[in-house]
Amino acid sequence: MRSNRVAFLVLGALLAALVLGAGCTQSPQSTAPGEIRIGVVASLTGPASTTGKDIWQSAELAAEEINARGGVPVRELGRSLPIRLVPGDDESTREGGMKAVTKLITQDQVHVLVGGYSSAVVSAHQAIVADSKVPYIISGASSTAVSRRTDLDTSYMFFHRPNTDDSAEASIQFLTEVFRPAINAKFGFPDERKLRLAVIYQDSPFGKGQLEAVKGLVAEKGLPVEIVAEEPFKMGESDFRTVLTSVKAKNPDVIYAVTFLNELVPLTQQARRDVGLATVIMAIENNDDPDYYSGVGVYGDGMVMESRFSPYAVPAGSTEAATRKFLADFDKKYGGFAGMMGAATYEAVYIAAAAIEQAGSLDRAKIRDALASAKIPQMMEIMKDGVISFSPEYRESKFELYVVQLSMDKESGEPRPTIVWPDALKAGEFKVPDWYSPGSP
Repeated sequence: MRSNRVAFLVLGALLAALVLGAGCTQSPQSTAPGEIRIGVVASLTGPASTTGKDIWQSAELAAEEINARGGVPVRELGRSLPIRLVPGDDESTREGGMKAVTKLITQDQVHVLVGGYSSAVVSAHQAIVADSKVPYIISGASSTAVSRRTDLDTSYMFFHRPNTDDSAEASIQFLTEVFRPAINAKFGFPDERKLRLAVIYQDSPFGKGQLEAVKGLVAEKGLPVEIVAEEPFKMGESDFRTVLTSVKAKNPDVIYAVTFLNELVPLTQQARRDVGLATVIMAIENNDDPDYYSGVGVYGDGMVMESRFSPYAVPAGSTEAATRKFLADFDKKYGGFAGMMGAATYEAVYIAAAAIEQAGSLDRAKIRDALASAKIPQMMEIMKDGVISFSPEYRESKFELYVVQLSMDKESGEPRPTIVWPDALKAGEFKVPDWYSPGSP
């Protein structure tokens, strides 16, 4: 009994010390810190962990590069400081994201947050960020329901990604300008025949945002598109055969798949292999990742994907050198290439560093103001007007988007992408796959 009481007293003393220690932790703005703490919000565990690993490693590479150059000059302190990244594992869940962001802000006392992937997860912890007023450069969470919400103060949040309207517009523009004329020509369809589009979407703000954007575009612009199926699925789903069978019965010309990486691999494989769908799948940029190409195998041949950064298709021009250097450096450090979400987060760390240097301070309000007026030269992703800046209304950056088509590569045994749209960036022509069959009423 005595030994139990002693153990209890020791444990109590340790807890008290921890509590007192936490209470004595100084605000990052009340002392002169020796480092810049950047919290990286990523799904390091759970269904989206493949993308989360890519996000973390790319952020790590950016921080190491900046530190190797001497860190970030902070004018108010009269010296440069190194960056220290702090991981915030959202566990691929809303609850995990809230817990991670709370810890990053209250315990780790980060100066800036970067990352954030799922719209559902980010929307759950936005209120914590709003209340704490921590600058947050969000490189995922593409739903406009996240960036344009009016129920809380989003003025400290900056969205370095296309929103669902942007990516849906690029995708539908490709389908109507290139895909539809190509199948009309190959199969002798009349010009007035509408493209038969099926939408399979994640039942989340991300998926619903894409669906609504597509429907809005078709209606607003009077596009020759007939949406023949709208099929939702739960986030993290791995068996799509029931959904695909339902879609097959609607005879689409193309499937617009709104998925995460871990969902698109089985969806693509099951469509061709298990359900016998001879239909092109169009995916969205967040899936442009080496793990998709290695995972999907031969079933990815012929599919198309909207993108803004591809590990295997580098646009010629102003961003080519920076992109090839990033890919080579990433390969040297980690043994493989980064995906699109990694590239976006790599840029987000550099954006944070530039804002701190511009602010000349670690004061969160001053960093926020520097982000609001930022004019940072584009890095790897091609930006509108060649600079990274954020719109005054919703603090969203704007990209030049493109579409790739995948074809099997004999050397690697995996599909590889070629940019086929728009004309200003394309490296090849879109080809209707030999195995493809169009839909019919």
